[in-house]
Amino acid sequence: MTATAATSSLKWPEDALRLNAVCPYYTMFPLDFPLQQLEALPEATRMLDPFCGRGTTLYAARLARLPSVGIDINPVAAAIARAKLIKVTPGSVVRLARQILSDGFRGEMPDGEFWRLCFEQETLRELVTLREALLEMSTPTAAMLRAVMLGILHGPRNKGVPSYLSNQMPRTYASKPAYAVKFWTEREMEPVRVPALEVIERRAQRLLHAAPPAHGGRVYLGDSVETLNGLRQKFDLVVTSPPYYGMRTYVADQWLRSWFLGGSPEVPYGTTGQIARQPNQEAFIQALAEVWAATARRCHEGARLAIRFGALPSARTDPEEMLLASVKESRAGWVIKEVRQAGTPAKRNRQAEQFGKAGSAIDEIDLVAELVGLAR
Repeated sequence: MTATAATSSLKWPEDALRLNAVCPYYTMFPLDFPLQQLEALPEATRMLDPFCGRGTTLYAARLARLPSVGIDINPVAAAIARAKLIKVTPGSVVRLARQILSDGFRGEMPDGEFWRLCFEQETLRELVTLREALLEMSTPTAAMLRAVMLGILHGPRNKGVPSYLSNQMPRTYASKPAYAVKFWTEREMEPVRVPALEVIERRAQRLLHAAPPAHGGRVYLGDSVETLNGLRQKFDLVVTSPPYYGMRTYVADQWLRSWFLGGSPEVPYGTTGQIARQPNQEAFIQALAEVWAATARRCHEGARLAIRFGALPSARTDPEEMLLASVKESRAGWVIKEVRQAGTPAKRNRQAEQFGKAGSAIDEIDLVAELVGLAR
C-alpha cells in the first residue's frame, strides 16, 4: 500500500476534516505539514509519530489511506488521537451515550466551589455518569464518545444553542480552579443547564457524518523509547513535533480532561514522565536523541523523518541548534537533508505561545532527514 495524493487539506471537503478537530488542543501543527511530507514520499506505506499529541499526523495518514502508529505519554492526547483512527456512525455514539444516561446515576460527585460554579448540578450528574461508565469500556464507539466528551467538556458559552457543558472557560485548556472561581464570581456567572446528550448528538453528527474511511493503526500510551523498542512494525515516514523546550504545563493545563479520564479532581502539577522534565538543555537534547535512535531502529533504510520544533521565548535558546544537536547525537544514521523556517504560527496553532501571555514566539523550524544505513 502506498500513499494517495493528499498534499493539502484544501483538497478535502470541510466535512471530511472535522473529525481532526474533535477536541481543541493547543499543542498542534497544521494538517498540511504531514500531508506535505506524504507528497514528498509518495511510496510511503506506514507512518509513525512518536510524539503524536492529538493525532494530526495519524489523521493525515488516514486521508492518504495509510496505516499509522502514534505514541504519547499524555492520556488526554492519546484518547483524542485514538478517535482519529476510528470509523463509527454518529448514531452509534448517541445510542451509547443515551444508554449510559438511561441506566441512572453512578459515580461520585466532586465537590467544592469550582465544581458548583463550573457545571450546573444536573449537567454534572450526567457528566459523572458518563465518566464512570466510559472508564470501563474499550470499544471503538466508547473511544469516540470519550473523545467527543473531552471536546465538549469545557469552552465558551454560546449565545445560541450550547456547544460546551461548562460555565465560561477556554476550549483548549482548563483554567485553574482559583482563577476560574474568581472569574465567575466577579462577573456573577452561574452555570446553566446544558443537557449532555443534546450536545453529544450535535457534535457527533457534525464530526462523523462525512468522516473518511479508516485504514488501520494504533495509538500507544507510554514512553516513546520504551514503546518503540517493543514494536514490530517498520515505518518509512515519520512526522512529529516533540514538546518544545521549556514547555512543562501539558498535564496541568489539561487537568479537567485528565479527571474525566479517571484522574484526580484536583490539578496535578509536575512533569513526571515527560521529556520536558529534563533539568537543562543538554539533558533535553540527549532525551530527544534517544527517541530519534529508537525511531531509526523501527524504520526502513531510506525512511524520511520530518520534525517541527520550537521553544518558548522564556527558554532563551535556539531551537534549530538544539534539534540539529539531537539528531547528530542520536548516531542513528539520520542524514539531514533540509532545515527551514516554518514561520511564527498563529497563537491558536502554536506550542510556543501559552494562551496569549508568553510574549512573542520564537519562529518554528522544520527539519527533514533521511535514514542512510540502518541504526545499531
